[in-house]
Amino acid sequence: MLPGVLLLSNGTPTTRQRLESALRYAGQGAQLTGLPAAELHGLQRLPPFSKVHVLIPEARKRASARYVVVERTSRLPEPHICSGFPAAPLARAVLDAARRLTDIDQIRALLAEPVQRGLVEPSALAEELDEGSGRGTARCRVVLREMFANVHSPAEGWAYRLLQHSDLPQMQWNVRILDPTGKLLGIPDGWFDDAALAWQIDSLEYHLSPADYQLTVRRHTTMTAAGIVVVHTLPSQLRTEPQKVLAELRNAYQQALHRPRPPVTAVTRIR
Repeated sequence: MLPGVLLLSNGTPTTRQRLESALRYAGQGAQLTGLPAAELHGLQRLPPFSKVHVLIPEARKRASARYVVVERTSRLPEPHICSGFPAAPLARAVLDAARRLTDIDQIRALLAEPVQRGLVEPSALAEELDEGSGRGTARCRVVLREMFANVHSPAEGWAYRLLQHSDLPQMQWNVRILDPTGKLLGIPDGWFDDAALAWQIDSLEYHLSPADYQLTVRRHTTMTAAGIVVVHTLPSQLRTEPQKVLAELRNAYQQALHRPRPPVTAVTRIR
């Protein structure tokens, strides 16, 4: 399988055998990181991968070989044991993976999932990014800036960047909208507070489950009944028709400003 590591059976190695062989090849003190470690931590929205990324102490020398990427580090973390394998903590694992990705949407999805699921705080990702190597961090920093603006998904990231270059006012992201009694009306992707306008990026792909998506659809009805203007946009429109999206949003915003604002309150969500 690898130099000095043999598979004592016929057939294609299993995933576990590939991970075990990578650790045996890397030697004492090695631990998994990157996408294999993220998968062991339970993440699901991962890009396809074939390489096994391992960390080893800086004092040791071992070259990468075949499907194993060996990275020496002076910041070897205390590993977590995941399904019997030593793996880097989740924040380190996803950032080690993100630094090697070139597609910013893959980075958005990779970093968004653990934050949405409450497994990692954005502040922990920022701290890990600052302490680690500066190589490959530019796209990661763009995504983290979006996260600190409360942007949660790749599609919301496209919307966020589109608005940054428009003449529309600053939008709030993923805030809780309450009626006068404190009842939750909805959590729209985007929110113009002065106009009480909600912007929904309609995509099942970027919700954690079909149930989450169905809840979003039900909340549209609730928000509309409360007098909120709701604008719907498909993720594909953000990519192929950005100026048309802006024009529709601008028109809806101007119309919303000229009707009585409903008595609703926007509250920033606490992570």
